[in-house]
Amino acid sequence: MDLLELQLRIKEGVAEAFPGKYWVKAEISSWSPRANGHCYLTLTQSRGGKPIAETRAMIWKWHYPQIKAFFEQTAGQALQAGITVLVRVQVSFSELYGISLFIDSIDPAFTLGEKALERKRAIEKLTAEGYMDLQKELALPDVPYRLAVITSATAAGYGDFQHHLLCNPEGYVFRLDLFEALMQGEQAPASIMAAILEASEQPYDAILILRGGGSELDLSCFDDFNLAVTIATCPVPVVTAIGHDKDVHIADMVAHTAVKTPTALADLFLDALSAQDEAAERLMQRIAAAAARLTGRAELQLKSLDGQIQRSVQRRLGEMERVASEAYSRIRLAFSRKWSLHENALLRAAGRISKGLLGKYNQVARLADAAVHRLKFAASARVSQEISAIALKEARIKATDPRNILSLGYVLVTGKDHQILKTVEKVSRGDRIGVRFQDGSLSAKVDEVYSDKIDNDKVQIA
Repeated sequence: MDLLELQLRIKEGVAEAFPGKYWVKAEISSWSPRANGHCYLTLTQSRGGKPIAETRAMIWKWHYPQIKAFFEQTAGQALQAGITVLVRVQVSFSELYGISLFIDSIDPAFTLGEKALERKRAIEKLTAEGYMDLQKELALPDVPYRLAVITSATAAGYGDFQHHLLCNPEGYVFRLDLFEALMQGEQAPASIMAAILEASEQPYDAILILRGGGSELDLSCFDDFNLAVTIATCPVPVVTAIGHDKDVHIADMVAHTAVKTPTALADLFLDALSAQDEAAERLMQRIAAAAARLTGRAELQLKSLDGQIQRSVQRRLGEMERVASEAYSRIRLAFSRKWSLHENALLRAAGRISKGLLGKYNQVARLADAAVHRLKFAASARVSQEISAIALKEARIKATDPRNILSLGYVLVTGKDHQILKTVEKVSRGDRIGVRFQDGSLSAKVDEVYSDKIDNDKVQIA
């Protein structure tokens, strides 16, 4: 028996064993549409990560356009290598090429069902291994300012997010750094994981994963188990904005916070800064109220002290008048007994004593008035000092408000690294700079740079 005879017998046996068409589940490991219209592919089956079966297959050119269009329209994803499919095949044996499978139909519903089953298994495994709540244990800063964004630079959702966040009417300033990654397809999970690991090595307040809407299979990369583990174990809070309201992905479940749209993602951080702004306003109001209360208490204490001083002085003057009157009465009584013998001497002595007492009285009265004046002046100075200190604190609070500084005509200038520029030494001709005013911002290109150190002979522009 020669080889051809053996092959012909095998062909007859195959035709007898597989006379009809069969539905077969397999993974497309290679995919090669040809210029002649036919499509050649390799179907495989794996177990434990290792292939256990493999065969060639093809779709004739008169079937391929219809099969491809129907699958992609129904399943919402491209017919390509790497997906598991349910295909209807006719088994064929060729003397030259061996066994081949001719495909005339692919069921898109099966592919969708396989994705759902993989997703369910991934959720169960993440729950069992404790990954679901790891991100929830992290805390977002009260003022999240430094944000890493993982998305495609050309994504429409990213542009909406930037505009809504950076062009906010309150003038809040954020630092946004883009980490580009693939956001759909077979390579998307690995690309996003690499971006997360790179961003987590830098001091960001939060890492944002942003992706607009799409079909169910377009977004299936966000149900990847390894991507979910990377998000859950990231030391920085991860916030996701993936798909539309109806979509909930495993990446959303393990993330610190999940929102549905780029605008909602921007609002999350704008609301955080607005809350801190309101808290600062309430603190200023409490400080002003406390200052008013302290001033009122000081005024009441001053009035009370003034009354006490006046009453004390009046009591002392009354006592001195009484003592002087008693002494004068005693002297007069003594003088009257000896008046006849020493009338002139007694009159002179009485005059001297009266004059001395009156002088003493006037001196005490002057001292009392001086004491009252000093006490009033000291109390007034103390109140003025407290009021000045409160006013100084209020002025310092207002002076540190960036909006007040910008309202005076000053601007904030940022360089190409989005850092605030404090010197021209870090700026070169041709650099792009950002200029922040009170009512908005603009981007400019540097035409020339002048330095006060080396360009004193040049005409300065400012």
